[in-house]
Amino acid sequence: MDTGTRAERMKQPLASDVIAATAEQHGVCVRPFTMEVGDLDTGELRYVAVPCGSTIESQCGPCARKARALRMVQCREGWHLTDEPDFTPDEPTTDHTALLELRADLVVAYQQAAGTGAADADELRDEIRSVDEELRQLGMRGRLPSPDGPGKRPPKRSTKRRQDTPELPRRRVEKRTVGREYAGRFRPSMFVTLTCDTYGRIRDDGTPVDPASYDYRRAARDAVHFAALVDRWWQNLRRVVGWDVQYFATVEPQRRCAPHLHAAVRGSVSHEVLRQVAAATYHQVWWPEHDELVYDGDQLPVWDGQRFVDPATRGPLTTWADAIDELDEPAHVVSFGRQVHSKGILGGSEEAGRHIGYLTKYLTKATGEVIEAASDRQRAHHDRLHDELRVTPCSPRCAVWLLYGIEPMGAGGKTHPGHCKGRAHRRTTLGLPGRRVLVSRKWSGKTLADHRADRKAFVLESLAAVGITKSEPDRSRLVWHKVQPGDPNQPPRDHLLMHAIAERIRWRAEYDRALLPANEPSPDLSADRWVDAA
Repeated sequence: MDTGTRAERMKQPLASDVIAATAEQHGVCVRPFTMEVGDLDTGELRYVAVPCGSTIESQCGPCARKARALRMVQCREGWHLTDEPDFTPDEPTTDHTALLELRADLVVAYQQAAGTGAADADELRDEIRSVDEELRQLGMRGRLPSPDGPGKRPPKRSTKRRQDTPELPRRRVEKRTVGREYAGRFRPSMFVTLTCDTYGRIRDDGTPVDPASYDYRRAARDAVHFAALVDRWWQNLRRVVGWDVQYFATVEPQRRCAPHLHAAVRGSVSHEVLRQVAAATYHQVWWPEHDELVYDGDQLPVWDGQRFVDPATRGPLTTWADAIDELDEPAHVVSFGRQVHSKGILGGSEEAGRHIGYLTKYLTKATGEVIEAASDRQRAHHDRLHDELRVTPCSPRCAVWLLYGIEPMGAGGKTHPGHCKGRAHRRTTLGLPGRRVLVSRKWSGKTLADHRADRKAFVLESLAAVGITKSEPDRSRLVWHKVQPGDPNQPPRDHLLMHAIAERIRWRAEYDRALLPANEPSPDLSADRWVDAA
C-alpha cells in the first residue's frame, strides 16, 4: 500500500485530533479532567471524565456553547416576568436553633479562655468553626458574629453629594421587581447600554488621535473601578424609580479598550430618567494617592521577616490602615460618559430574541479575542494602556501598592513588590472586570444550578414518556477524588473521550426517539439541551 511521501503523511490529521473533532461534533467536552469515583455500597472504583466547564470557545467549544445557551435561557426567563419571584425565607428548624445555642455557649467560653490566656482557646475556636460549617450545611444564609468581637471600623466618609454632580430625586424603594402593565396587555422592558467617559479623541479603529494627550491614567483607573461604578448606578436607579429594578448585564470592551455595559432591565423606565441617573452617578475611590512611584527598578521594598521596609533606610513602610486614616479626599472619582443608549423591548417579540443573542454574543470569547489588535497603531495603544495598568493598584491587597511606599493588606514574605496576579494587570484583559455576566439576585428566581436542573428534568420527562427511564445514583454513597498526576491506573484521555462519544450518540438516539411521538423537530446541537440528562 502506497502511503505517499513523508510530507504528505505529515499533513494527515493525528488520531487525537480526529477524536477531539468528533467529540466537539457531538457536544462532548474536549479537555475533561479525570475523577476517581468510589461506590460505598458495591466497592466499585471507576474513573469518570468530568467536563472542564470552560466558558471560552477557543479552549473548549462544547462547554462554552453549553454555558452560553444556559445564560440565554436565564436572560429570557427573567426579562419579562409577570409574577413576582417568591423569596420568602423558610422558618428556622429546631436543628438550627439547637446549633446556635451551642455556638453561643462556645463563644462565651472562648472569650473567657482568650481573655485569661487559657490553653484550650484554640480548641474552642475550632469547635465554633465546626458548628458554623454545620449550620451552613443545614442551609443558613448570612454571616454570624465573629467570636473575637467586632473588628476595627473603617473611618467614616462624608456621604454628602459632590457639588459638581446633579442632584437626584429619591423615593422609597417598594418591594416589587415587576414593571408596570400598559393598556391591559403590554408590559415592556428595557435594553440599556452604559459607557465610560471620554479620555481623548479617537479614530474609527479605537486608537487615539493624539496619544500624547490621551488620558491613559484615568482610562486605567476607570477600568479597574468600573464594577463599583455599575453597582452604584443600579442603586441610584432603584432610589429614583422607587422599585427594585432587576437586570441581566454583560460587560464588554469597546474598540478603545474601555469597558461598557449592555443590560436587559425588567420593567420600563423613561429614557430621560436613565440619562439623569447616569449623569449623576459617580464612585469615589477612598484609597491612598498613587500618582508618583516611590520605588522602581532594582530599588524595591524588602521583607525583613515581619513587614516591608525601605531598602536603603530599613525604615518600615506605611501600613494600609495608617494610610487610609490620613485621607482627606478620594484618590480618584469615576463616572459614566454622556452616551447612554436605551430602548424599549416587548417580551416574546423577535426583537427580544435578537437582543438576547447580542447580550451573550461575546461570552464565549476571551477578552483578547474581542479586542484583538490588527495594526501597529492598535498594538501601541494597547501597550500604553497596559503599561498604565501595571502600576495601577487593583485592590487593597494588591502588591503594586509597595511601589508607592504602602504595605498592602495581607502582605507577607511571598508578596513580590509590583507583581500582582489580578486580572486587571494582564495584557490579555486590559483592565476588564473579572465577572463578564452580572445578574441581580431576583432576576429569574433561580440560580444557574436551578436552570440546569430544569433542562435535565425536561429531558428526563421526555424520555419517560416513551418508556425510557434513567435511574439517578445515590450521590451520598459516592466518594469523589481528583486523580493525582502520574496515577498509573488513570485511563488515557482519548479512551475517556471515545467512551463519552459513544455514550452521547446513544443518548441522542434515545432523545430523538422521545421526540417522534410529538412530531417535534430535533433541536439544534448548539443548544445542548438534551445532554444534561447525563
